[in-house]
Amino acid sequence: MALLELEGVTVRFGGLVAVNDLSFTVEDGAIHGLIGPNGAGKSTVFNCISRFTKPAAGVIRFAGRELACEPHEVVLRGISRTFQNVELFRGQTVIDNVLLGLHTIGSVDFVRGAFLGPRARHEEAGLRERAAEILRMLGIAEYGPRLAYGLPYGVQKLVELARTLVSRPRLLLLDEPVAGMNSTERAELAGVIRKVRDDLGITVLLVEHDMSIVMGLCDKITVMNFGSKIAEGTPLEVQRDPQVIEAYLGEDAQNAPAL
Repeated sequence: MALLELEGVTVRFGGLVAVNDLSFTVEDGAIHGLIGPNGAGKSTVFNCISRFTKPAAGVIRFAGRELACEPHEVVLRGISRTFQNVELFRGQTVIDNVLLGLHTIGSVDFVRGAFLGPRARHEEAGLRERAAEILRMLGIAEYGPRLAYGLPYGVQKLVELARTLVSRPRLLLLDEPVAGMNSTERAELAGVIRKVRDDLGITVLLVEHDMSIVMGLCDKITVMNFGSKIAEGTPLEVQRDPQVIEAYLGEDAQNAPAL
């Protein structure tokens, strides 16, 4: 069953066609890769799903309903997203950074909760426990009370991921999740992404340039070039596709190891 559907999506910036008549589906419970050279339109697709960019044509459906809401309502629909650049509030604790992922769905301002009476304090305590549970699952619980300033880069990435998970999304958009990480950190984060899907039942759509990560994690891959879809299939099918090899992967990627 398709959780996310893009049908004939086109995005224009002036005379530039950034995304051209793009259609693909992401199955519920899948880890789906979206790959292609720089400038292929991948981030624009994420911006369309996040509603930061409105398509000139086409339809995006999520859980069977057209996704035509405002950007701040996307989280309420069950979609969370990371970005290429980690943006943490370094003067706040890790757990408070995670709680910021709830700012669009909490009925109480958790920062002021302690001053708003027993009900507000109870809700704040529940939200903090939810955030702490996510940190425990990601293996970074000990960082919860620490300031975000000076954290190792790999931990920063996990804090950002925790911030997206705390809202309990159905779909997680990961934009280059392992960029800037060393090989050990990349392998560890790949395991975390698997755990997010397997243990939490969250569907994942990821953009990533590290082909060993993509080929090892993804059930299905959509390949873009110059705004259009040029191929789609399993990792093995994509690795062997002549158009994909010519446009993006190169001969070496045919032998990319699975994780």
